Amino acid sequence: MAEFKYNFQIPTLGPCKVHSPKPYSTKYGDAIANYTRNDQYILRSNTTDASTVGPDYDPAWMLEEAGPREKIYFAPNHVHAAIVTCGGLCPGLNDVIRAITRTLWYFYGIERISGIRYGYRGFRSDFNFTPIQLNPDIVDDIHNLGGSMLGSSRGYGDVEPIVDALERMNINVLFTIGGDGTQKGSLEISEEIAKRGLKIACVGIPKTIDNDIMFVQKSFGFDTAVAKAVEAVGAAHVEAKSAPDGIGLVKVMGRDSGFIAAHTTLSTSDVNFCLIPEIPFSLEGENGLLKSLERRLDKRKHAVILVAEGAGQELLKSGKDGEDDSGNKSYGNIGLYLKDAIQKYLTGKGREANIKYIDPSYIIRATPANPVDSHYCARLGANAVHTAMTGRTGCIIGQWSNSLVHVPIQMATFKRKQVNNEGRLWRDVLESTRQPISMVG
Repeated sequence: MAEFKYNFQIPTLGPCKVHSPKPYSTKYGDAIANYTRNDQYILRSNTTDASTVGPDYDPAWMLEEAGPREKIYFAPNHVHAAIVTCGGLCPGLNDVIRAITRTLWYFYGIERISGIRYGYRGFRSDFNFTPIQLNPDIVDDIHNLGGSMLGSSRGYGDVEPIVDALERMNINVLFTIGGDGTQKGSLEISEEIAKRGLKIACVGIPKTIDNDIMFVQKSFGFDTAVAKAVEAVGAAHVEAKSAPDGIGLVKVMGRDSGFIAAHTTLSTSDVNFCLIPEIPFSLEGENGLLKSLERRLDKRKHAVILVAEGAGQELLKSGKDGEDDSGNKSYGNIGLYLKDAIQKYLTGKGREANIKYIDPSYIIRATPANPVDSHYCARLGANAVHTAMTGRTGCIIGQWSNSLVHVPIQMATFKRKQVNNEGRLWRDVLESTRQPISMVG
């Protein structure tokens, strides 16, 4: 198979000839905030030998830094912008909508802002969802609420009716807030736009509570999800310690990536077994989960198990087949499966099995963003606007090496970001839980 080639060049609609409405500076040392220059980049890897960096832009290992430019592509008084939220709910959706709206309105003076309702299906005339006209007054307090004021849905990403609607509504800037499937759809939309010779910029803000987007250091909503998961683990620990052979079993989000479970484990010292999709485990055998759990109960009389929803799917004899509307594989419920398996094993040994099962997933999804996520969402939304106004398209805004950058959608979605089973994060989890290094066989 051919080696994968990194390429972080961002497509553009054309040269930028319009002056920005904000009088930022182009000089250093004058105590005035500066524009971002077009020659500012972030290294793909901070271990790259900096001595090799020359004057020429090598797209193989540098990402464009995000921020307002001195010259922009669109004349603000000609812009009609649209915002759409797709996929499952996530803390921070309203914060991003608010930041985009306020930056369009206050920074660029753009007053035609349409909120597309209920995801990509809102573009289709057969659903008859009238767009919401957004302004700073409408979005003023939405960051205090969970969910999305625009509504959301999965699927309906067929590009032709979407681009037809963009043409019909005279939209020339589209912001897509959603996960892997949404951003792949955004790329297909931008390709259809290019095929038709239209001048419409598509910029994505990646929304994945699982934190599984490549070249995005952290996705919005992740910090809030971890904070809420810590509360669930704390409750499970109290329940477990309060009963003989007490077991607290908590299931959190994480279909293919176990970042929420790993970070939650390290945010509390209460987890004894952390199970994630990247690390296989067995139930049976001397090193399996059941024997390991029994040894833990013998020693400490209680245990807390934290499992990501995508972990151990190979153990489920009748996992769900098919896909959801976003194209994600349907998974079986590993939490209930483990609860039943542990109950059967311990009672078969003549032991009590006081298992308390907690699944806080929908509580986490629907909660408002915490201050850390709200701050991050404000920056993502504002910089997405700056990106689109320069005519950049087919890209997302993300944080990398503590800077906000432009990432081509192909680079962000070519595979899932996952916990490295040989890396430092997982090693720290093992040291925190003191679970066996391997629970296979």
